[in-house]
Order: sequence, then structure tokens, then C-alpha cells
Amino acid sequence: MNVAYVFSTPNASYILEKMIVPQLEEGRHGATVVGMFFFVDNTYLLVKGNPTGERLAAVARKTGMLLMGCDQCCYQRAIADRLIEGIPIGCFPDLYKALSGAKLDQVITL
Repeated sequence: MNVAYVFSTPNASYILEKMIVPQLEEGRHGATVVGMFFFVDNTYLLVKGNPTGERLAAVARKTGMLLMGCDQCCYQRAIADRLIEGIPIGCFPDLYKALSGAKLDQVITL
């Protein structure tokens, strides 16, 4: 099953760090994660040097998983130019286009 995550709640960083990232790193998540989209303060996870973001980026490089930050959220936080290399920013049309060939089965919002 192919899934994508949308992170919009304050607890998303905890869920990522303690549950999802370790499962992805160990190959035991149970679904193929084709993309992750980050809203509001969750965009800080994508800043260079953030340990959770760096771990996610390593998984993404290995698997081809998309990581994308909300463009307006990144601009409001003045971090658009500080993201981990290779992580784009965008809005829903960009996300739809990036995931258009992924044969997505589920979108999970946390």
C-alpha cells in the first residue's frame, strides 16, 4: 500500500521522531511512504541540522520518498532558504504534481 503523510498538528514531530522514522529506517513501517508534506511549525523539521529532518532526508534519498514543505509556512518562518538540500517547498498543486505517478492509496494527516 502506498501512503502519503500530511503533518499539520503540534504532535507530528513526536510521532515522526519516535514512531514513523525508526520504522522507516528499519524497513518495518508496513506501507510504502511515497511522500510527506509539512505544514506550520512542522516545517522546522526540514531545516538543515534538525536531527529528525536529517534522518528523514536520508530515508528519502534511499527510497525516493518526497519531502515537501508548505511554501507559505516556510516563508512566514523565514526558513525557505535553510531547508535540507533537495527538499522543495510548494503548495497543493505542487504536491499533487509531485505525487501524480505514485499510485497513492491513502493520505494520512497527523
